[in-house]
Amino acid sequence: MAKVLITGITGFIGSNLAKRLVEQGHEIYGVTRHCASRSLKPIEEILKEIVLLTADITDPASILQAFQSANPDYIFHLGAMTPVRLSFEKPFENEKFNYFGTMSVVHALMQLPDYEKRRLLVASTAEVYGNHGEEEKPLKETALLNPSSPYAVSKAAADMYVRMASEVYHVDGVVLRPVNTYGRRFETNFMVEYIITSMLKGEKIYVGAPESVREYLYIDDHVSGYIAAMEKGRKGQAYNIAAGKGIKNRDLVKTIAEEINYDENKVVFGSYPPGYPLRPTVSDQPYIILDPTKAKQELNWSPKVNLSEGLKQTVSYWKSKLA
Repeated sequence: MAKVLITGITGFIGSNLAKRLVEQGHEIYGVTRHCASRSLKPIEEILKEIVLLTADITDPASILQAFQSANPDYIFHLGAMTPVRLSFEKPFENEKFNYFGTMSVVHALMQLPDYEKRRLLVASTAEVYGNHGEEEKPLKETALLNPSSPYAVSKAAADMYVRMASEVYHVDGVVLRPVNTYGRRFETNFMVEYIITSMLKGEKIYVGAPESVREYLYIDDHVSGYIAAMEKGRKGQAYNIAAGKGIKNRDLVKTIAEEINYDENKVVFGSYPPGYPLRPTVSDQPYIILDPTKAKQELNWSPKVNLSEGLKQTVSYWKSKLA
């Protein structure tokens, strides 16, 4: 079994990935920041089976120290500032954490012995593709990166840096570009969980871009895709972690409303919730669907949970939790 280090281990993806890797028998190290508000609840069930290291990815010296302590075979770099909407208010923090933080990780890895033999897997995002105009077809990994938010710019820069490092510095880097993932247990401020929890509470729903087409991936499939890339990905390559099937935000709301038996007349389309952080409407791309062919062919991976089943499981969880 391998030594695996995960930045962002207390996050949604990181915590679920850590649990799966622990189940597989790997030796897991997690990087966490000094942060008063950081909760270990997402990983409390595996705390006795993992090693936590304190480091700040924007501090190259501290991240190097964590890497030297863990001496990992694989590194999953998942630590990031993720809410797209907040990046318009905090663009400098986004660039520092997402881009400079990734550079810190790359160069810390390069200071380890035989670094070329260690694999670095970095989470990018579907947002890096941005707006491709009127063309509505699934995007391949070779598509132009055309980000339309400070968050997406920071992730695109990190994405490119890892692929550059693979070619120039011989880092064994693999870039992962996932679509929107759902199935959260602790957060309610992302699209699917916001809709579900608000509906279960009988609250009004606000959908800012009802006609935008997006893709939603259940957490179990997201984790499986990352592990497949860990085992079978090719150095210097990017992989879309996606199903290639989209749905309009309007129809997503309708599907969840039917599952919950929620009155759709309480949905406000074309408007964001009161107090919602500023997000220029032009930044809402009308269509982002990714082509999963490369992941299917090279990683032998494809999603197993369809949207209907995944939403049922997520609704069931939140019904129980809120009750």
